[in-house]
Amino acid sequence: MIGTREQHEQARADLLEREKEHMRQGDELARQRRELPWAPVEEDYVFETTAGERTLTELFEGRSQLLVYHFMFTPDDEAGCVGCSFLSDHLDGPEPHVNARDITLKVVSRGNLDDLQAYRERMGWQFDWVSSQGSSFNRDLGATTDRGEEPGFSVFALQDGVVHHTYSSWDRGCEIIDGAYHLIDLSPKGRQEEDVPQAGSWWRRHDEYEGVTA
Repeated sequence: MIGTREQHEQARADLLEREKEHMRQGDELARQRRELPWAPVEEDYVFETTAGERTLTELFEGRSQLLVYHFMFTPDDEAGCVGCSFLSDHLDGPEPHVNARDITLKVVSRGNLDDLQAYRERMGWQFDWVSSQGSSFNRDLGATTDRGEEPGFSVFALQDGVVHHTYSSWDRGCEIIDGAYHLIDLSPKGRQEEDVPQAGSWWRRHDEYEGVTA
């Protein structure tokens, strides 16, 4: 819609009130998320890492909080899920800031560790990617179901030597850490997904977009 500067400023002022309310609602949801009951994790799962086997407790690396991204990459896959790759492009930048707030970030998949590390090198990522192959971690958390793999993230807290599961979210819940979509939502044309077969079907691995050479 084309309008005058005055019409734009009035409509923008009206929208600002709704944006502020949306932000207040987001703050309230975050508070409620933090108040969810903590569920003790009964099994200290073992993961394959580049430093050898590590337990879930050891993945905290001395911090009291752990955020795990469940990346869809099975032992049968030759490359990582495109959607998970899209989201994982957002993890390296925030990691030092997350660490500063007593939070460790890990990416976990069922794939072979060597395959995960090779794909990580291809993508140029720096975050720590570990394999849950050989444990029931993925299935117990809901990242592996009878339908297959599910993208999502889970949050844990370590208190008095006990690991607690505090929160998980799946599918579109991952958008909370997806900066590209937030930037696209600011643009006048938005996501432009109304005419595509499935939301996100335009995604490519960042080295596969047309015209990208590195």
